[in-house]
Amino acid sequence: MSGGAWFDVMLAIVGGAVRVGTPFLFVSLGECLTEKSGRINLGLEGVLVFSAMCGFGASYLSGSPWIGVMAAGASGALLALLHGLLCSLPRVSDIATGIALMLLGSGLAFYLGKPLIQPQAAQIPSIPLGGWSDSSQVQAALAINALFPIGVLLAVLIAWGLKNTRWGLVVRMAGDSSDAAKALGYSANGVRVAATTAGGFIAGLGGASLSLYYPGSWNEGLSSGQGLIAVALVIFARWSPVRCLWAALLFGGAGAIGPALQSVGVSGGYYLFNAMPYVLTLAILVITCSPRRALKGAPLELGVSR
Repeated sequence: MSGGAWFDVMLAIVGGAVRVGTPFLFVSLGECLTEKSGRINLGLEGVLVFSAMCGFGASYLSGSPWIGVMAAGASGALLALLHGLLCSLPRVSDIATGIALMLLGSGLAFYLGKPLIQPQAAQIPSIPLGGWSDSSQVQAALAINALFPIGVLLAVLIAWGLKNTRWGLVVRMAGDSSDAAKALGYSANGVRVAATTAGGFIAGLGGASLSLYYPGSWNEGLSSGQGLIAVALVIFARWSPVRCLWAALLFGGAGAIGPALQSVGVSGGYYLFNAMPYVLTLAILVITCSPRRALKGAPLELGVSR
């Protein structure tokens, strides 16, 4: 390829990293907050699919994409609240409940969303950062999802709040020692339910990004496992909200390699490049398979047998 073609590819990957990585960012931030409180939510795949359907339906019926975004967040919070409440019961496994929630959310979305497969809903606007260029390719690549700056701000705020505020201390305390939380008069289960619900709302915004921006429609194969990938992404980011941002961009860029090469006429290995996010996920799981390394930086309660 010529130098200009390589530039186009790199530009497309940068733009695709933001476009594809935005749902990863919100879901990983939601899971990071949940796990910081000492709870795992493997049901985020169901949360993502269900919130994408609800957001699309609300946008379609109201004509406002922002009503759709709020509906997606609210529906994600509702499913996550159910997960948090069930996991608060004695002898209930976070893992098993999360798998059940994934199946419930996906099943509800597929059943209730059938009438929404064909219609078009109002889409989340783009922020044009390429107006300085006369090139249509530059302008298209630098058209940023309006939710992405919100995700960046959320990553910074969550990281700051966990470190510098009372509620952040309480969340981290519940994640590290439920006995310490109880000794100071806090209910570890109550904190975890609140954190899980808030995490579900944040993950729901990722669902809105899927159905109302990219790919910008509703269908049953919309998520492609991004909710499950986000769990590995949180491990890769070592439970740091800011590192979740960079990890989401890395995964987004990996997912954008195939379309970027296809845009300049390189079609060989297209499906192989499309598998890059899943290859990265597998690599992360292999690298962190050691219990000592997997729990490095993790909230201590995640390693407690229940």
